[in-house]
Amino acid sequence: MTQLESFEERDGDAAVRGILHQPSAPTGDGVVLAHGAGTNRESPVLRAVASAFAAQGIAALRIDLPFRQARPKGPPSPAWAERDREGLRRALAALARRCPGRLVLGGHSYGGRQASMLLADAPGLAQGLLLLAYPLHPPGRPERRRTEHLITLRTPTVFVHGTRDPFGFIDELDEARGMMPGPTRLLAVRDVGHDLGARGDAAFAAAAVAELLALLG
Repeated sequence: MTQLESFEERDGDAAVRGILHQPSAPTGDGVVLAHGAGTNRESPVLRAVASAFAAQGIAALRIDLPFRQARPKGPPSPAWAERDREGLRRALAALARRCPGRLVLGGHSYGGRQASMLLADAPGLAQGLLLLAYPLHPPGRPERRRTEHLITLRTPTVFVHGTRDPFGFIDELDEARGMMPGPTRLLAVRDVGHDLGARGDAAFAAAAVAELLALLG
């Protein structure tokens, strides 16, 4: 059985705010999960994945990124990206004080992109990375690939991606994975788009967690 706790830690003007899924039989490992540009910590994707981690004994903290703390609706501006990455860094530090084991970082769409950029610069912050519907490029603009930082990303990474996601097709993700120096896996979720079908069938979540745990060993 999983217990849900409201989570908040403040450091001056900055805060880590979220919901912690505390498993009944914790392993000591933990994961921080970040939402996409148009959602918040209550997104169906994050709820499904957090529940799947907790079912494996891993404490899961789904957070509101700093841009979402600043305003309840609307996407972030590019000026917020660095602050959002710092928010992820603070969340990992906060969770580490509760979880003495391995730490994992994950995110849906925009949250995943910021997570991958953070770990490309600071690989020691987490032992694994889960990218849920990574926004490889804007829809219809395959030439604008967001891969510059991936060529330095050594953290073991699992991509979870819908086969109908216009932000990147499966063959394009395989190309991107081929550029990455660290170990990767790809879980393709059939016949779903950028939301991974989380409002309907959330079976992808358990499969995603299983892939990541297998990759980490």
